[in-house]
Parts: sequence; C-alpha cells; structure tokens
Amino acid sequence: MTEPRFDQTIHAALRLQLCAMLAAVDALDFAAAREDLDVSDSVLSKHVKVLADEGYVEITSRTLGGRARKRLALTRAGSEAYAGHVAELRRLIG
Repeated sequence: MTEPRFDQTIHAALRLQLCAMLAAVDALDFAAAREDLDVSDSVLSKHVKVLADEGYVEITSRTLGGRARKRLALTRAGSEAYAGHVAELRRLIG
C-alpha cells in the first residue's frame, strides 16, 4: 500500500488532472492532453515543465506523418508521488 503524503507539485488542479490522465495510460500525446484539459499549449507546457523538472513526467518526441509529436508519460517517481498524493487526499476526506 502506498504511504499517504501530500505533494505540493501535484496538488495544483491542472497538474493533478494531468497526472490522473497519465496514470491511466502508458503515454499520452501532448495534443490529446491539451484538448482533454481544455487549455492552451502554453498553459499545458508550463504545468508539464513543473512536473518534468520534479522528475514526475517524461517528455518524448516522435514523428508521425512528418510532424513532430510530444508524448507525455509518468515516471516511476511520478506514479509513486501521484499514488501517495491520492492516498493522502483519501485519508483527509475519509
């Protein structure tokens, strides 16, 4: 079982939503995340950078149809931090 611990980096609403989305998949296209979260490229980029700087999100690029596409994935540290944060939120409301 994951130890409950509040994570200030993940707690921001958009970053929490993004982590929840990434926890459910192996990786997600940046554009799909942007559309699902209904934010601009620049807003999402800033939040992704915060998570990446913390080591929680890995950004990779791939070429599809001649266009570069960014893919986002939670790292092991990101998955653990997200699980701990969710456990702490559950503890607080339980």
